[in-house]
Amino acid sequence: MNKPLLIEIGVEELPAIPFLKELPNIEKKWADILEKNRLLCDFDFFYTPRRLVLWHREFQIKQEDSVEELFGAPVKIAFKDGKPTPAAEGFAKKCGVNVDELGKVDQGRGEVLYYKKEVSGIEAKDLLNEMINEFIASLEFGKSMRWSSRSDSFIRPIRSLSIILGEEIVEAELFGVKSSNFSFAHRMVSYEPFTYDFAGDYFCKLDKNGVILYPDERKKTILEQMKKIEEENSVKIEIDQELLEEVVAITEYPTALIGKFDEEFLELPEEVIVTSMKEHQRYFAVYKDTELTNNFIVVSNSKTEDFSLIVAGNEKVLRPRLADAMFFWKNDIANGLSNEGLKKLVFVEGLGSMYEKCEREAKIATFLANEFKLEDKELVQKAVMLSKADLMSEMVYEFTELQGLMGYYYAKIAGEKEELYTALKEQYLPDGEDSDLPSTVFSSIVALSYKLDNLMGLFSVGKIPSGSKDPFGLRRAAAGIVKIAIEHKLPIDLEKIIDALLENYKGLDKQKLIEFFNERLFKIFDVNPSVLKAVLGSKETDVYEISKKLCALNPIVLSDNFKEYSATFKRVANIIKDINVDSELTVDETLFEDKEEKELYSSFNNVVSKEYLNYEDELDALFGLKPQLDNFFDNVFVNHEDEKIKANRKNIIGKVYQAFKKIADIKEITI
Repeated sequence: MNKPLLIEIGVEELPAIPFLKELPNIEKKWADILEKNRLLCDFDFFYTPRRLVLWHREFQIKQEDSVEELFGAPVKIAFKDGKPTPAAEGFAKKCGVNVDELGKVDQGRGEVLYYKKEVSGIEAKDLLNEMINEFIASLEFGKSMRWSSRSDSFIRPIRSLSIILGEEIVEAELFGVKSSNFSFAHRMVSYEPFTYDFAGDYFCKLDKNGVILYPDERKKTILEQMKKIEEENSVKIEIDQELLEEVVAITEYPTALIGKFDEEFLELPEEVIVTSMKEHQRYFAVYKDTELTNNFIVVSNSKTEDFSLIVAGNEKVLRPRLADAMFFWKNDIANGLSNEGLKKLVFVEGLGSMYEKCEREAKIATFLANEFKLEDKELVQKAVMLSKADLMSEMVYEFTELQGLMGYYYAKIAGEKEELYTALKEQYLPDGEDSDLPSTVFSSIVALSYKLDNLMGLFSVGKIPSGSKDPFGLRRAAAGIVKIAIEHKLPIDLEKIIDALLENYKGLDKQKLIEFFNERLFKIFDVNPSVLKAVLGSKETDVYEISKKLCALNPIVLSDNFKEYSATFKRVANIIKDINVDSELTVDETLFEDKEEKELYSSFNNVVSKEYLNYEDELDALFGLKPQLDNFFDNVFVNHEDEKIKANRKNIIGKVYQAFKKIADIKEITI
């Protein structure tokens, strides 16, 4: 029999950011507890800043009865001379029966003691208290707090608990709060709790008491209100999705309102204004014809007919925020962009100051500028040395997320060249999965120098990612290097870079870093892992060349006829497994006896004598040797009694293998 089950956990206002981080895990954690207790069913999870709600339309009021099978010791151990041993008596006690009630079963290795018993399902109401406590204990919000005289903790104090099965209040207790049938209205409706008799009554009364329980409905309401504001004011609101989710999480009855700030603050960079509004006040930016306006959108959690005081209050709060930003802006411009202060700013223990980091990056930049044939090496060095200078600015001290961007503005105002200030803005790119990339080779060098120094420097002092922990974002740095190389077709050879700059990174284990970097390639490239392994088997260390080889080889491996190719080239790999294919192989044509070996060697020489524009054409030509190889295998006896002829024939196949291995080690490919 099923009944509806409503669970509401009333809390003081939840902080949005930690809650939203845990939100994707909440439903699964409850589902796991339901399954463990044999009560798994469909349910919905809803939330507001003051309540967590689990709603089950059809919930089993009792576990299903089950059968439990217990297996004991081997019979020959359980009984001696026909009498039960302690092993048999202990098993009987575990099963709750007498020894003579035990059965026997043969599991293939002789008979063992066996008992099968019917287990009656437990009433759900007898399980729910423990289940709810386990669920709450499983939620991970980071910091938690204690209240009253309690020693246990949660993200915020628990103020109410309701577990209503059908129309029955299930007895339970959570953080000293006992289950009841009351909940709380929106604060502007009433501070007094309201009672309800069953789930339908609860949902109806919540709505009447100013609480929109469903987060999707709150989001829809906000977006509809914003759309109306856009139409009425001929403006465009920037919908920041993270901010929208946060606003949904902190409101029970949202109302989007438009406010205004003084036009003089539009002198500030757009990013400063938007960041100040978003980070401090949770406001949305407003645009007109792509230009930022002196308006903002605030989503109120108030329930009132007159919002004028709320708008005025938010305008009043925003003004000093922007005034502070204006003060920082003017001070920073007056002070100019200088990196001297970086000498006192520690990067990481063992790696010196940020100034020293910039010096190491400048050496990397010089090496890369030579590799990429960049002419203005002095300018790229200057860009690197100024790249972290804005860390000393008042603006970045206040808004750390604007580092790099403020350097761009200050360098531009100072009259620096466009390549330089653009590189400052783009130095941390790519900074996410779908991030933009540096727009030029010049900017790419600055960005690569930062990422490469992080990798080599942090590996040299033992700050190596382990498991899921990567506090310095080194996996992201490795991925960024690959993306930049592919985007700008840059020859980035990590092994060569390390060899050239190793003296700057004492203690760096070169092989360990290269292995880490290559491991990341398996996450970055969307190909069969064996195809990447084959390309790496070519000893290629230039990531751009690796990407080109993968782009050429992978479509062939995915093609319908690759299985036929695979059979042929497995025979190639088998034949050469006992010869050193990394050595120079010689073929003596005077030892040829069969026309098939002559035809194969002639076709092979014709293929390798040509110049190819790309790996695709070269692979097509090499795979085009399949007919000659098949004829060779079908008609030529490789293991000739004459050792010279035998070695000669293996060397023909070995040279074919070597030609492939310049692109990929074909024996590594599995399908």
